[in-house]
Amino acid sequence: MLTFRRALVAAAFFITVLFLTTRSSSPPAASSAVEFPRTHSGADSKQSSSQAAVSSDQSSNDDATAVRAAGNRNRPSSQQGHGQQPIQSLSKLSLYDKLVYQYPYDVESKFPAYIWQTWKWTPAHGEFTFRDQEATWTEKHPGFIHEVITDQVAVHLLRLLYASVPEVLEAYDALPLPVLKADFFRYLILLARGGIYSDIDTYAIRSAVEWIPDSVPRSTVGLVIGIEADPDRPDWKDWYSRRIQFCQWTIQAKPGHPVLREVVARITETTLKRKRAGSLSGIVDKNVVDFTGPALWTDVVFEYFNDGRFFDMSESAGPIDWSNFTGMEISKKVGDVVVLPITSFSPGVQQMGAKDVDDPMAFVQHEFEGTWKPESERHIGEQS
Repeated sequence: MLTFRRALVAAAFFITVLFLTTRSSSPPAASSAVEFPRTHSGADSKQSSSQAAVSSDQSSNDDATAVRAAGNRNRPSSQQGHGQQPIQSLSKLSLYDKLVYQYPYDVESKFPAYIWQTWKWTPAHGEFTFRDQEATWTEKHPGFIHEVITDQVAVHLLRLLYASVPEVLEAYDALPLPVLKADFFRYLILLARGGIYSDIDTYAIRSAVEWIPDSVPRSTVGLVIGIEADPDRPDWKDWYSRRIQFCQWTIQAKPGHPVLREVVARITETTLKRKRAGSLSGIVDKNVVDFTGPALWTDVVFEYFNDGRFFDMSESAGPIDWSNFTGMEISKKVGDVVVLPITSFSPGVQQMGAKDVDDPMAFVQHEFEGTWKPESERHIGEQS
């Protein structure tokens, strides 16, 4: 009969034999450790330390293969080839290449299920007055992580996400106006984490699942934007900064997208240059649109559409500019970017061809609070 003691002795004997057998047939520890880097695969695959050095020239060349014609798979080889670099090697990279390395882009990944909003207080605070608007985002997006970030939390969150890129943190701290920091934060959080950013005074009309047409594979899209302004009138410059202006009060992105990377690099470099020149205090409300707002955002998007590193311009009928988007009523896909018509993020404004909030293409309603602007400028361009 097998007693407990005999079973215990038998188990000990079996374990001893197994240990001696495996020990005699296993390779030395150093040999098996060398194989470890080879087990990583995909867009974030790591290389051995002997392959870790990355130059700015290599990064630029790799980016050239990132996006070609519309519908390309758009998996930048620069993110595939980067190994786990020694931390000191980052100091030799340009700011742009640091962002490439730290926040890799993979268009075939899923859109992260995050919703980011910012305000002075959280919804739990008694002075939070956007409860109705904020609640629509949670209701339309069950299963999403929905965060309302206060100014104080934003500082700590960015210190965590951008600890390896101190230039970005220095620029954020140096910005003299709250609205500049609010603009910068939306680009920074989307670059590092992806998801949806939307201003606190917006209502979610339809789920983001419906923003991209069913005919467009989500594995080919990395950025979803909408048109803010399409002022087809002779005096458009009196009201808007650009003939077609893309809004940045609502953006959906996968982390690391090249447009976000360029915007972050540009704001950081411009801010630090002005800081060292002592001219940051000269930024006033009317300069915000060009410094961090929709004018800058629009410029970078159009530059991306015409960038030979990302698109094969030989297949284009000409430069992509405002004329390709004016008057559009359905979404358009340019490379890995889906551009939505003005109705999608500006329904019910009663101008520039925008339709009402009950239109099938109406996704987000913006109340245009513009709380950082003087009251007289919060609804510019409206026609009575």
